[in-house]
Amino acid sequence: MTDLAALKAKNVARWTQAKILRPAAFATVAQRLVEDAPKARYQAVQRTTGVPWFVIAVIHERECAQDWHGSLAQGDPWNRVSVHVPRGRGPFLSWDAAAFDALVHCAPKAALNKDWSAGGTLTELEQFNGLGYAARGIASPYIWSGTDQYHGGKYVRDGAFDPHAFDQQLGCAGLIKAMMALDPSIGFAEAAS
Repeated sequence: MTDLAALKAKNVARWTQAKILRPAAFATVAQRLVEDAPKARYQAVQRTTGVPWFVIAVIHERECAQDWHGSLAQGDPWNRVSVHVPRGRGPFLSWDAAAFDALVHCAPKAALNKDWSAGGTLTELEQFNGLGYAARGIASPYIWSGTDQYHGGKYVRDGAFDPHAFDQQLGCAGLIKAMMALDPSIGFAEAAS
């Protein structure tokens, strides 16, 4: 069982120390995520779920490279029943309905999270992808890939960990840092005491 309080503390420390290793790549993707049209769609889902729009944006990027045909839950087409974890979701009538389902009904049920501080947000994102990396004592590439906090190891498919694989996707933490540089409305809430 993962100690979530310890993971939050570790993620805050990593956030404070993290250096982006691929700044041009992060800047390009961040620009696409903060553009007005996608931001408005993410904000609409925020209004129905309470999950900050920029968190929805980075999940969308990680799960399906911001493909509006892919579900937020795992990247499978939202207009069909999903085959990847979480399996059996859908079909849905729209991307927005699939996003609502992913955030409200699928583990970790991000819509129930009340801690959107740096540690709370990064830990919620890590739980969204799964706590397998935390159980192994390594930084999750879902969060830290593309920063100096990630040193390799990757689940190459559901349940299959390869210690020699290296995640090439950009991680959520670096994406949030790059988005913050472009959009001053993005920020974490104060940590709960």
